[in-house]
Amino acid sequence: MFNKGDKVSVLDEAVDGIVLSVKDKVVTIETMDGFVMNFAANELIKIGESANLMENIKGININEIKKEKEIPKPRSFVKEKKDKHELPVPEFDLHIEKLVPNKRGMSNYDILTLQSETAKRHIEFAIRNRIPKIVFIHGVGEGVLKAELDFLFGRYDNIVFQDANYQKYGAGATEVYFKQNNK
Repeated sequence: MFNKGDKVSVLDEAVDGIVLSVKDKVVTIETMDGFVMNFAANELIKIGESANLMENIKGININEIKKEKEIPKPRSFVKEKKDKHELPVPEFDLHIEKLVPNKRGMSNYDILTLQSETAKRHIEFAIRNRIPKIVFIHGVGEGVLKAELDFLFGRYDNIVFQDANYQKYGAGATEVYFKQNNK
């Protein structure tokens, strides 16, 4: 099976080496880095000239096995390209903890009212100051605040809204665009 001097590769690890000795079904190899390691014979595969014979006889594809052993390259994420002149989009977090120092004593109705009044105030400000878009962070939760915001946005003719960038905000944010009238 394996002989002293054979070049081998470990099936489940990214380790290659040369056989030093074979005792029973234990194969001792010296890795390319100079380490001496023991493996079971069924954990190794010969590489080099004899590998082509094994491919033809048993249908083993050495290249596929080597590809599996390669350390995967880290995925690169495409970052949003921003124009140098583009202003950052205002973000407003409507979580109650961000709006009041202490919510103790407030009912759910009081909290929701404060959140929607805050959102309305920011919308009116954006319209007055001709801000093209803003983002409201409302969180996921049970969807009560999101439903309230959708109702609020629907009352304005010059507003278009959609879920904000998932990579940046997750599922808990809404992006609001303001259609500008040329006066």
